[in-house]
Amino acid sequence: MSAMDTDEISVVLPPTTTSGLSLSLHPLPILNISEHLTRTKLQKNSPDPFVLGALLGTQNGREVEIVNTFELMVVDMDTEQGNLDFHEFLVSRRDQYKQVFPSLEFIGWYTVAPRPTLKHTALHEQFTRYCSTPLLLILQPNLAMVSSSDVNAQTLPFKAYEPTIELRDRKSRSVYLEVPYTVETGEAERIAVDWTARGGGSGTSLESHLQTQRSAVKMLHERILVLIKYVADVIAGQARPDHSILRSLAALVASLPASENKYFRQEFDTEYEDVQLTAFLSSLTKSTNILNDLVDKHLLLTAGRDERGNPRRRMGRQGAPGDWDRFH
Repeated sequence: MSAMDTDEISVVLPPTTTSGLSLSLHPLPILNISEHLTRTKLQKNSPDPFVLGALLGTQNGREVEIVNTFELMVVDMDTEQGNLDFHEFLVSRRDQYKQVFPSLEFIGWYTVAPRPTLKHTALHEQFTRYCSTPLLLILQPNLAMVSSSDVNAQTLPFKAYEPTIELRDRKSRSVYLEVPYTVETGEAERIAVDWTARGGGSGTSLESHLQTQRSAVKMLHERILVLIKYVADVIAGQARPDHSILRSLAALVASLPASENKYFRQEFDTEYEDVQLTAFLSSLTKSTNILNDLVDKHLLLTAGRDERGNPRRRMGRQGAPGDWDRFH
């Protein structure tokens, strides 16, 4: 089932049929699926390998979040009929994740293909024993990227599908309905993704902590610039005003401390001076330690030279009667 070859009969409903599902996709599944495909390509030396995995997340009514994934180990594979034996491994791995993340449930599966086909519907039937309506997330590496200034445009080579039933000529068949999704990220996820994109780092815990703080401040600064641009566009008439967003911005600004307040400035100056004094004392202590080590090394070197050049004087220092003591 190399990439699940396309079939003539389409199993995807036309775009005129919309889904009421609200789907959020987190960065971790995106990274996991991409890594799974890349690793399988290199291991099998195939440009179009078969990739299969499970989706974990949460569901509250029609609101679904895809939070994590794990790949499925297929024991027996019938690629033509779409019959795969992975159930024992899926149950074992799902229960392991359930012990660590009790809130995550099995909500669907993922694969790599240009689009859903009849073979995907056959696979769908095998996943229904774990979830009544398992979602399908497809990675499309050859999908043309969307070039748009719209922030809501989906530019990732992923497409999500919801299974449904179509009635045609008094017969029912399993089909898929494309579901739009949004990328949902938390603060920790954004910092982790940014750190991963930079290649990680190897340093002390202090350096790691400072890098994390720097990334958080940088991300905050970027988001503030986005808000400023939005307000400027609304004022200039280039963007449609959203009163709920404007009210949230007004409440956020009102909750900030007044930076021009006299007491705030005094407290800020005091904190700033304390930090500067601490840094100065740290530098002074470090310099003192270096100087102390230098003096110790100098005394050790000088004492060694004196002992080698004047052994009688050394005996006098150790308490034995030297020549100087005899004459005096």
